[in-house]
Amino acid sequence: MQVYNTLTREKAPLTPIEPGKIRMYVCGMTVYDYCHLGHARVLVAFDVITRYLRAKGFDVTYVRNITDVDDKIIARAQENGESIDALTGRMIDAMHEDERKLFVLAPNREPRATEHIDDIITMVSTLIDKGYAYAADNGDVYYRVRKFDGYGKLNNRAIDDMLSGARVEVEFAKADPLDFVLWKAAKPGESAWESPWGPGRPGWHIECSAMSTCCLGNNFDIHGGGPDLTFPHHENEIAQSEAATGETYANVWMHAGALRVNDEKMSKSLGNFFTIRDVLEVHDPEVVRYLLVSSHYRSAINYAPDALDEARRSLERLYNALDGVDLSSGAVESRYSERFHRAMDDDFNTPEAMAVLFELARDINRAKKGGGEAGALASELRRLASLLGLLNYSPSEFLKGAQSALEITEDEIEAQIQARNDARKAKDFAEADRIRDALAEKGIILKDSREGTGWVVEQG
Repeated sequence: MQVYNTLTREKAPLTPIEPGKIRMYVCGMTVYDYCHLGHARVLVAFDVITRYLRAKGFDVTYVRNITDVDDKIIARAQENGESIDALTGRMIDAMHEDERKLFVLAPNREPRATEHIDDIITMVSTLIDKGYAYAADNGDVYYRVRKFDGYGKLNNRAIDDMLSGARVEVEFAKADPLDFVLWKAAKPGESAWESPWGPGRPGWHIECSAMSTCCLGNNFDIHGGGPDLTFPHHENEIAQSEAATGETYANVWMHAGALRVNDEKMSKSLGNFFTIRDVLEVHDPEVVRYLLVSSHYRSAINYAPDALDEARRSLERLYNALDGVDLSSGAVESRYSERFHRAMDDDFNTPEAMAVLFELARDINRAKKGGGEAGALASELRRLASLLGLLNYSPSEFLKGAQSALEITEDEIEAQIQARNDARKAKDFAEADRIRDALAEKGIILKDSREGTGWVVEQG
């Protein structure tokens, strides 16, 4: 099984530290607001990775942290006139609701920064003792970037080249403008914890170093996150963790691709910023998940109305193949499974894996017409799709799922179908056609069979 490593910039066999087990840490949310579509991209990408590794037989320990103390959290709580605990509790509940709707499985552990203050203080103290950090006169503690020889290896750039032109906080208390904060002295009215350097709170980067090593050990298999975290966050994590422990931090670094909206970077200033719940009020969650899975996890993905329409049509093809098929037959079609796994073994190549699903759907439709083993094929389709977190509904549930957005109720649809059947019995075919066409204009497509007339919602 080959996995791309951001650190080495190449694919290599995935070799667990402990045979049969994978320990993975993924940077999670800073819970000051609702999760946005970029978060959904990362949530779904690592959910697919986790599902597939487990399907391969690995015992996966998946840790995804929560940052629940941070400058943005403090500012938002003050702005809202609520406590930090009230804000973060509300946002964590909303995040869990969003991920459940997107069929994202919960991680094994979800540590919160505020639960690991003692571990953070211990790591900062170790860095000071080893000469990699220093307490400044203003009560802050800073990391000496130039002290760590490997700084820049994740991004493959020298320190000065990497930080040239970058936004560097100018603090007179710093020994070097490039140094970053590990511990922040508390300002009046802020949440604070006692420390050897006075009351304060942790910096963002040190939180993840402490939580990951506490949950998974000094050296673990995979560290993941969004595309914007390679610098400075992950670069700083490596510097802190390896300086503190003297060990390699993570063996493999994985980063999901960026999400763009109508081919532009998602930004509140551009007016194209969407939270997950904004999107799910309008679109079926599985359609959104399909769009996110349909691109390779490292590729940029474009969120646009046309892309969502195509995603729904593609899902409809899969559900239509399953529609009317007995799914109780066991999955015996190993030739599809072999190709699916070959694609996923190549750095989780979901586009190639999904091509296998559509070939299965085509063969199911052929088997329906020719009396073949449609049931076994359909069971295999559902089993393989589940490894991507897809085909979670029954066919009838999904194919009628967009009905709530229509200007017609299910009872009204059934009444029109009955009226059409009555017209056909009376040989009034013009009236029958008129009813069919009227329903089609409202997005209702009738499907006649020997068992009767069914219907689906046309999308796009």
